[in-house]
Amino acid sequence: MDTHRIATRLADLVRAHRVPGVQLAVHQDGRTWTHEIGLPADAAVPIGSITKTFTATVAMALVSDGDLELDAPLSDHLPVVSGELTLRHLLSHTGGLPSDPEDVRSTSLRRHVEQALRDLDPLHRPGEGFSYSNIGYSLIGHLIEVATGMTWWEAIDAVLLRPLGVRPRFTTGPGAGVGVVPGHAVNADTGRAVPVEQSLSLVDAPAGALAAGATDLVALGRMLGGSAPHLIDPHDLDLMRTPARHAEPFGMADGWGLGLALFQRDGVRWVGHDGTADGTSCHLRINPADGTTVALTSNAGPGFALWRDLVPELADAGLPVGDYDGMRGLDHRIAPPPDCTGRFRNGDVEYAVRPLDRERLALTVDGEPFADLSLFDGLVFAMRDSDTGDTNQTGRFLRDPGDGDIRWIQIGGRLARRQVSEMV
Repeated sequence: MDTHRIATRLADLVRAHRVPGVQLAVHQDGRTWTHEIGLPADAAVPIGSITKTFTATVAMALVSDGDLELDAPLSDHLPVVSGELTLRHLLSHTGGLPSDPEDVRSTSLRRHVEQALRDLDPLHRPGEGFSYSNIGYSLIGHLIEVATGMTWWEAIDAVLLRPLGVRPRFTTGPGAGVGVVPGHAVNADTGRAVPVEQSLSLVDAPAGALAAGATDLVALGRMLGGSAPHLIDPHDLDLMRTPARHAEPFGMADGWGLGLALFQRDGVRWVGHDGTADGTSCHLRINPADGTTVALTSNAGPGFALWRDLVPELADAGLPVGDYDGMRGLDHRIAPPPDCTGRFRNGDVEYAVRPLDRERLALTVDGEPFADLSLFDGLVFAMRDSDTGDTNQTGRFLRDPGDGDIRWIQIGGRLARRQVSEMV
C-alpha cells in the first residue's frame, strides 16, 4: 500500500470537492495508518447510518449470549408486534417495513415503535424482499432496551463502545453534540462551506445518532473482521457477513447480511456500511478474509462524491477496496414502457413518475423534483440528480411475478409500491 500516493490523491480530492475536513484510517497487516486533513485525529463526525451497524452488533452480541433469538417472533419480547416479523428480518431490511414515518409525535422508542407499527402500511410480507428501513432499526433499538433493561444509549456504550475503547458521542439524546464536529453544506458555485445542525429525531437514534472518528470505525471493523474483543460467537459473526435470503439492496450494495452491506471486488467479498448525516458522509469497509479495514469520515455533503473518486485511487495505490457501482452493465438503453408512470408510496413518502420526453422519465419525491430517469434492460434506470446533475445512482422498476405489471420502484434500496388506486 503506497501511503504517500494515497495521502497526495486524498488532498487533491479534498480540494476538488471542497470538503473542509476528512479522516482516513486503514488497518492492514497488523498496523493502522491514519491521515487527516482539516480535522483532528480524535474528532467525532456524525456517521449517520453506520450507526445501524453498531446497533446490529449489539443485537448480535445479545443473540450470542442467548438473550435474543434471530428467528423467534418479535412478539416474544414485544407484544405490540404481530405476525411473523423476526430480528433477522429487521437486521437484513427484509421485514417489509417502510423507511420512515412522516409524523413523529413521541420521544420514547417504545411509543414510537407502537405508533409506527399501528399506522404503517407494509410493503410486502416479512422475508419476501428488501427495503431499507430506519423504522426497523428503531424497533431493534427498542428490542435491545427490553432485553438489557438499559436505554439504547446505555446499551451501545456498555455492550460495545466500552469494550472497543471508543468514547460514546451522539448527535441526539444524552450528551448530544458534546465533542461532535458539525457537518457542512457546500455551495457548488462559490465553494463556501456553511456549518449545519443535525436534525435527527430522538426516536431515530438507533438508526443514525452516533458520531465517531475514522479510527473508531476501524476499531469496530476489526472486531467484525474477527479480531478482539470477541463479543459475538464466530458462527453469528459469519451470519452478519453472509447474504441474507431475498435481500437485494439494488442501488446500495451487492448484497446484505445482518447489519452489514456486502460489496464484491475481483471475487473478494467486502462488508461495511455507508452513512450520511446532515452535512457529513462516512464509509466503512472490511475484508473478513485478511482483516483489512478502511474507514473514511468527512464533514461535508460532497464527501460522498469524494469517496466514490477515492476508491479507484486506493486500488491504484495497492488497496483494492470493495464498493458498489450501480452503473455496471448498463449497456442497452430502452424506451420507457407506459406502465412505468404513476405514483408509488413508501410509508408517508410518495414517488411520482411521469414522461419527460420519448426517452426519459421525470421523478418527483413528495412533489419535489428529484431526478431524470433513463431506462436500460431489466427496467434498471440511471438517475440524473435534479439538484447536482450527478449521474452515478441507479434504481429499478419491479414487475409483479403473477401478472407481469409494474408494481414497485426501488431507489436507494427503498421499495415504493404503486398506489392501489392506480392498479387496474
